[in-house]
Amino acid sequence: MRYISTRGEAPALGFEDVLLAGLASDGGLYVPESLPHFSVEEIRSWRGLPYSELAFNIMYPFVDDAIPADEFRTMLKETYQGFSHDAVAPLVQLDTNEWVMELFRGPTLAFKDFALQLLGRLLDYVLEKRKQHVVIMGATSGDTGSAAIEGCRHCEHVDIFILHPHERVSEVQRRQMTTVLGDNIHNIAVRGNFDDCQRMVKESFGDQSFLGGKTQLAAVNSINWARIMAQIVYYFQASLALGGPDRSLAFSVPTGNFGDIFAGYLAKKMGLPISQLVIATNRNDILHRFMSGNKYEQHQLEHTLSPSMDIMVSSNFERLLFDLHGRDGALVKDLLERAQKGPVSIEDYRWRHARKLFDSDAVDDKGTCDTIREIYERNEYLLDPHTAIGVRAARNCRRDASVPMVTLGTAHPAKFPDAIAEAGLSVKPQLPPHMADLFEREERCTVLDNDLSSVQAFIASHWKLA
Repeated sequence: MRYISTRGEAPALGFEDVLLAGLASDGGLYVPESLPHFSVEEIRSWRGLPYSELAFNIMYPFVDDAIPADEFRTMLKETYQGFSHDAVAPLVQLDTNEWVMELFRGPTLAFKDFALQLLGRLLDYVLEKRKQHVVIMGATSGDTGSAAIEGCRHCEHVDIFILHPHERVSEVQRRQMTTVLGDNIHNIAVRGNFDDCQRMVKESFGDQSFLGGKTQLAAVNSINWARIMAQIVYYFQASLALGGPDRSLAFSVPTGNFGDIFAGYLAKKMGLPISQLVIATNRNDILHRFMSGNKYEQHQLEHTLSPSMDIMVSSNFERLLFDLHGRDGALVKDLLERAQKGPVSIEDYRWRHARKLFDSDAVDDKGTCDTIREIYERNEYLLDPHTAIGVRAARNCRRDASVPMVTLGTAHPAKFPDAIAEAGLSVKPQLPPHMADLFEREERCTVLDNDLSSVQAFIASHWKLA
């Protein structure tokens, strides 16, 4: 398996190099040269498999000869043994043909655990094999940071620097990051928003000279292909649990950076019958405005009750644009350069092709709270604000009531008690036992100005071998 850049100018790489590179040298994102495709018969034969074995069948073609099959199987088994439900990604029914898939049963209570618990093991394997040290630099709007720290904190050959927007994540999200006090873990609160943090990460990957040539950066954000690869699996899991592949499913995906829903797009291309993908956003609705009206235009980023989706520059959207433009990297590069200067559209026939699969909706804070309250009063089931947006968008955009609709439940409601209270509910979601003392733990965090040179200087002076 070889991987190519969405900008078309970087060299093709194998899995190991893509894992460590994160961003391509031309500023693009890596995608496979070709996708594995599974027949209906093959997918049907996977019914009843443990989650880790299903994951092996779907992911191993992407890893290929980079890791022996038996070792990769062991990694997957260890990764998903740490989840709190035997099904790993259980389904909860809300209504007739309407479901929530709980993707928050991992150690940090968010869907990011599916990929980042595995990523830590992959990095351990590759870096030990190469006797190499790397510096992880990542940006988080709330959940990626804690999942990355939990997944990689035991990695012997890694230093971790996570940037989050100062005072723009929930208190639980912040404490999940800042109370892990390992010598190789550094949390940086940037006086800015998530897009500022993400921009710093991308610019740092583009020019790593601040590290003095002594090490290299590695990515944990969903620009890293391994993140996308791991997220494909639970679409197959949902389908097999609800009658697939002998019937189609629809999915509603709360998304800010487009990675989670892009995984669903790939699942369809790999042979899974999916009739509809709903892009569910909050007021930061650049993806909705593009998908509903073919206009890609950045607005001022707003702070909402669903902070993990407070994103205006959706990195993984580039991967979809690459496909929509016939995998022509030059066209994608030109489009994205123009998008930095003002609004852009794509050719109508390309946009209409995307609309065959994708719908979208933007849900404001009031709609989020209304949905949390309505579902709890009707079902005694508590949604976090991101999943509530997914449920509301699913109901607003559903094309066919006879097709099962699955909303991806991206985070545990205990991470967002303020949103639950804002919804007018007196119930207080409880953290699980392993986090019961979270608010009593010591925190460690460095607050820095929204300035790239300051952040790079901090990293250069604090990594292990500096």
